[in-house]
Amino acid sequence: MMKQTHNATIEKARSTAELSHEELVELLNLPQQQLPSLMAAADEVRQRTVGNQVHLRGIIEFSNYCRQHCCYCGLRANNNDIDRYRLTPEQILDTARTATQAGYRTLVLQSGEDPLFSPKTIAELTAEIKKMGVAVTLSCGERSYETYQLWREAGADRYLIKQETADPALYKCIRPGHTLQERLQCQHWLKDLGYQVGSGCMIGLPGQTVETLARDLQLMKEMHIDMSGMGPFIPHPKTPLHLGCTGSIFLTLKMLAVARLYMPWLLLPATTALASLHPEGRELALRAGANVIMPNVSPEEFRSLYQIYPGKLNHHDSITDYFNRIKQLIEKEGRSVAIDLGHSFLPSFHQ
Repeated sequence: MMKQTHNATIEKARSTAELSHEELVELLNLPQQQLPSLMAAADEVRQRTVGNQVHLRGIIEFSNYCRQHCCYCGLRANNNDIDRYRLTPEQILDTARTATQAGYRTLVLQSGEDPLFSPKTIAELTAEIKKMGVAVTLSCGERSYETYQLWREAGADRYLIKQETADPALYKCIRPGHTLQERLQCQHWLKDLGYQVGSGCMIGLPGQTVETLARDLQLMKEMHIDMSGMGPFIPHPKTPLHLGCTGSIFLTLKMLAVARLYMPWLLLPATTALASLHPEGRELALRAGANVIMPNVSPEEFRSLYQIYPGKLNHHDSITDYFNRIKQLIEKEGRSVAIDLGHSFLPSFHQ
């Protein structure tokens, strides 16, 4: 009887995308033997709503300096056991050109909150990269409305700023001196300025509950998020959360599948964190409803230094060779690489 109840909830989600908090919790609590049914429903919704194409976003991690003290992040300011680096503007633009020539249609400029990269410099880089005919996503932390406006006027299309957790108390614990409300204010500003906004959360944080994860999904839907990056929490030995347990691959796949069912329009990445924990992490995520992969296209000598968490999946291929390798992975799953700019699917669901 319980299994029939779960099947009814999966079918409701597949058919309507309308789920209560209790139904979200129910799906996130599904036993492992029902994961294939949940993933199959999510995959069917993905195919029906956003198609078979997978969007590749090339990430340029241009600085691992950060002024913040987030308790989960290896880039935190007071980690003195990390080799810090900054790419020069010339290195960033050279990397962007190579990635564009390889076939990437979106480039992501990502860094810690590095005060030496001024808003003006990032605006200039954004404007130059836009001339290459690609979409530009920025992921540079919490900034002022005026800074976001400057970057938008320079041509930035998207901004990635994850909510991390929908639990205000837990948020204060993992980001000392900051509040969830401040984070959400940034997302509101970005939406007001016309950005496509990426959010997301970590799965398996100490003190997190399934109820919290259900609220994470509800919050992202309330905020009309365009993209959601969700991956397992991986504790870093040089952070206050170093004694935490690694997030569950099983629960991560459930979160991806439920997110696809609950927010059919999402651009949903198969995250590097999941691929770092499982040799077929990306393939499993694609089968659970994902339609984005975000490969690292930073210069090879710096790829291993952007250590938000340990054991991060890295590669030694050229940008072009790795693009082709990811393309083969996607095609093996019966999917294809998108050749458009990969803008948000959200407007078609809110007309």
